[in-house]
Amino acid sequence: MNQALFSGGAPNVSDAYTINGQPGDLYRCSSKDTMKFYVESGDRILFRVINSALLQQLFFTIANHELIVVAVDALYTKPFTTTTLMLGPGQSTDVILVADQAPGYYYIAARAYESAQNAPFDNTTTTAILAYKFAPCSGQTGLRLKPILPQLPYYNDTGTVTAFTSQLRSPSKVSVPTGITDDLFFTIGLGLINCSPGPTCQGPNNTRFTASMNNVSFVLPLTTSLLQAYYQNIPNVFTTDFPPVPITPFDYTGNVPRALWQPISGTKLYKLNFGAQVQIVLQDTAIVSTENHPVHLHGYQFYIVGEGFGNFDPKTDTSAFNLYDPPQRNTVNVPVGGWSVLRFVADNPGVWLMHCHIDSHLTWGFAMSFLVENGPEIQQSVRSPPLDLPPC
Repeated sequence: MNQALFSGGAPNVSDAYTINGQPGDLYRCSSKDTMKFYVESGDRILFRVINSALLQQLFFTIANHELIVVAVDALYTKPFTTTTLMLGPGQSTDVILVADQAPGYYYIAARAYESAQNAPFDNTTTTAILAYKFAPCSGQTGLRLKPILPQLPYYNDTGTVTAFTSQLRSPSKVSVPTGITDDLFFTIGLGLINCSPGPTCQGPNNTRFTASMNNVSFVLPLTTSLLQAYYQNIPNVFTTDFPPVPITPFDYTGNVPRALWQPISGTKLYKLNFGAQVQIVLQDTAIVSTENHPVHLHGYQFYIVGEGFGNFDPKTDTSAFNLYDPPQRNTVNVPVGGWSVLRFVADNPGVWLMHCHIDSHLTWGFAMSFLVENGPEIQQSVRSPPLDLPPC
């Protein structure tokens, strides 16, 4: 099986196909500025597709070809066939492609999935070419064989996103945590912060964008790492009072009171005992706008046991949880105006950031950190740094 890698957002490079060290005929048929992946009829190619963009979820497809999904975030899945992938920043999807079309040239294409209302975004399409070796070109036959364009979803096509994510499953039955010790509910989304009496800002009433989880906008420490502060007992770097549930419940995806649009700021951690069985409901909010958010957890892989739209209802939505073969990931795309439920066992001690993978949202404060305490065994504990470790 041939292997290739396609990284969305990467610069295009020139064609490098040669015969006996010299440019082949295909070189003269194609643009030097577009990346090309060469296949022969009947090839089975394993692609790892990576969204390396910083600010945008992306749809991905290859004209006239089906994709067999076999892994996400480098974790095996139950295989299924699709024509379109959706990846958040930092996510990867492994697919098998069978070169079973007529020899020719087929565009590999990716463009934005943008779920926020009235938000500016880059609406261009990035492309590469899947080129069958020995396909005819104008220099050989007089024909002008142009690459075939794929059918891409519209920019806000949430239905295609849901159809893709709903097919993700683990390959077989998995051990999902069921004895939940920490049942957490985190609201996520944007907000506005008042710039007065500081600099003049361009938002309404002298405000600018901010972001938060449970109405806390995370502030990264400037001089001391969280891990160092905890294990060396350095004071005044963080607190451990991150709220496990929203401080003020509200209609999360409805008409949110303006008093809740401005979060508080702080470096707040949530402490977990080693071995805790954790469930987190991530609830999107309509503050400023609902939006699909790719939320990433450092240090762990989690099971996505449920997703839906609107406000999460523990009385009814839990009955549809998949506790048999849910997909395992390290980044979840929380549905626009909806919710995702994650479960994991806190068996990796340390301080682990949870944040939106849209880079600007992280810089605005869309983050929190878990402080997972050491376990009883030395292998279950963070070891002290060596005495000769250079300071930062």
